Amino acid sequence: MQPDQLKPIVEAALLASTQPMTITQLKALFVDEDEVSTDDLDVALKALAEDCDGRGVELIEVASGFRYQVRQHVHTWVSRLWAEKPSRYSRALLETLALIAYRQPITRPEIEQIRGVVVSSSIIKTLEEREWIRIVGYRDVPGKPALFGTTRGFLDYFNLRSLDALPPLSEIRDLEELNPQMRLNGESEPLPARVQVPMDDVATDEPIQDDPDEAIVTATPDASVVEASEEIAVTDVEDSTNDTDAPHDTPADANDVAASHTADEAENLADVDDDAATQDTEEFRA
Repeated sequence: MQPDQLKPIVEAALLASTQPMTITQLKALFVDEDEVSTDDLDVALKALAEDCDGRGVELIEVASGFRYQVRQHVHTWVSRLWAEKPSRYSRALLETLALIAYRQPITRPEIEQIRGVVVSSSIIKTLEEREWIRIVGYRDVPGKPALFGTTRGFLDYFNLRSLDALPPLSEIRDLEELNPQMRLNGESEPLPARVQVPMDDVATDEPIQDDPDEAIVTATPDASVVEASEEIAVTDVEDSTNDTDAPHDTPADANDVAASHTADEAENLADVDDDAATQDTEEFRA
């Protein structure tokens, strides 16, 4: 078959197919009489890819085969054909997917150990429903945790021919540095990673010194009560201090105090006598 005849057939087959097509699948479209070889298909595919220069579509090869797709710079306008909004994934999900892609096969506990937080079951379920990851085996340890790896669908979605086409981690940024930035609005703080504490730091002979102010506030719900009790305590201390200091005064001061008490008592007796005399006079007149 002439190349001019082969190109439109291959182009039409790729546009009609809902999935990428391999060279083997394309070759199955022809019979022996067509005399189409693998090399002929390679030449036709390269020519079709060159014909896409300057157009809104491109012919690329992914893990599952060859396909036509919309170019990235026009995707914003083409995506408006669908009323359904594109799916948005959390950073936690993408970070989990990145760990599986770069460190596969990997278990869920190993992902949690690297990230320092618990991997939600919904994240694993979403990745499996998208057919981006699958169980490739089980770790030979107690509990037999599942080993996760990526699928061809993952490679096709991200326009990769193989895992070797993944960019180096150094270009993406260190996952440990990304960890504090993985929280979305409304998400709680990530749980800290488990840290092994030496026994010398746990068991000590010295008692723990509590903050006295904090202890008072914790024991008393009303802060005003605390302040009032403190004022009363201060007043009692001052009074007791004055009482204690009184016996240390000079003897002259003590005599003055005794003399003042004696004078006051005599004055009171005189007042009582005057009142009694007045009462007797009034009774006599009556």
